[in-house]
Formats: sequence, structure tokens, C-alpha cells
Amino acid sequence: MIGILGGTFNPIHFGHLRVAIEVKESFHLAELRLLPCACPPHREQPSVSAHQRAAMVKLAIAKHPGLFCDERELQRPGPSYMVDSLQSLKQEVADETLLLFIGTDAFSQLTSWSRWQQLFTYAHVVVMVRPENPLPLMQPFFLERLAQDANDLTLSPHGKLHIHSVTQLAISATTIRTLFAEQHNPSFLLPDAVIEYIQQHQLYHHTVR
Repeated sequence: MIGILGGTFNPIHFGHLRVAIEVKESFHLAELRLLPCACPPHREQPSVSAHQRAAMVKLAIAKHPGLFCDERELQRPGPSYMVDSLQSLKQEVADETLLLFIGTDAFSQLTSWSRWQQLFTYAHVVVMVRPENPLPLMQPFFLERLAQDANDLTLSPHGKLHIHSVTQLAISATTIRTLFAEQHNPSFLLPDAVIEYIQQHQLYHHTVR
């Protein structure tokens, strides 16, 4: 199985990396692809370019086998729709089962995503939640696809929804951008290699967007 974890990664931090490692191990993934969103459809365009954000992802995961930076959305013009990325990836790895990992905030807005129902024709969707948080409310479309046991995801190539508890560190990319803009120390929130890249290229020094 191949996992997909999308995001703007603006910048990537230990919150992203912790859940990436956990789900890779929990689901025995052959690989987990971190997918930088080049042009977010639901939020303002980041002030840092998609290529710079992808470069930071590569630096962050360089010493973690099995984690990869997938740049397909950087190579596609227009808004970065996850359904297009899944379709493209599925064409490349037709025999592999895909797991799309999303957080609770993303899941609460999933029905506003472009062609959101088609996501399930290419992958299983795994919602990552904190253990202490209640399960998100679900409409019948999701309840019909709910897999209580993660092992059920191996029984079909796509179409299931699964809720999975992860360690979600309370780290905010917005807070990190603010720290850089205000010239405060962001150590222990993101990898040193990423901090060095940000400082070298003077990213986030004049904006928190």
C-alpha cells in the first residue's frame, strides 16, 4: 500500500512528520508520499513558492527511508485538486492500494472538494484524529463506506473510509511563520535543515501568509 499525505507544507514541521511516520508504520506502507499542494483551491496562495515548499519537504525527510516528496502538483497548471493527483498516481501504480490521509479539519470540508466522491474510486480515505477527540459527524455516504478495522482496507482496492488515532502535535505553521517574521527562535518546532533553508533564502521574514 502507498500512502498520500497532502498539504501546503508552509513550512513542513514536526507535526507533519510525526503523523507521517506513525501512519507509515501503523499501516505497513511500502511508502508514504508527501504531496505539496502547488495552488491551494480553498485558501490564499502561499507567499513561498511551491518549489521552495517542496525543497523544504525534501530536506525534512532526507533521513527517513520510505518517505518521499511527490511533486506532481507542481507540474500541473491551475488549482491543485487531490482527485487529479490520485488519478494520476493510480495510473502509475495500478496494482497498488492507495491510502489518502487527511486531518479532521480537512474531513469536515471534504464535501466542498472538487469531485470529492471520486476520491473513493482511486483510494481509501483515512481520517487522522486525536485519541481524545470525538469522531467527526458523518453523512450516510461516509457511514456506508466506514471500515471499523484497518485490516478491512486490504480487502478492497479503494472506496473505504477509516478513522485512525494519531499523535497530533500542537504545532502551527502559522505560528512558525510568525516566529520567523518577528525574528524569534523556531527551534524544536521543525527540522534544523528546514530552519537553515528558511534563513538562507530569507523566507517568511516580511509576511505570515
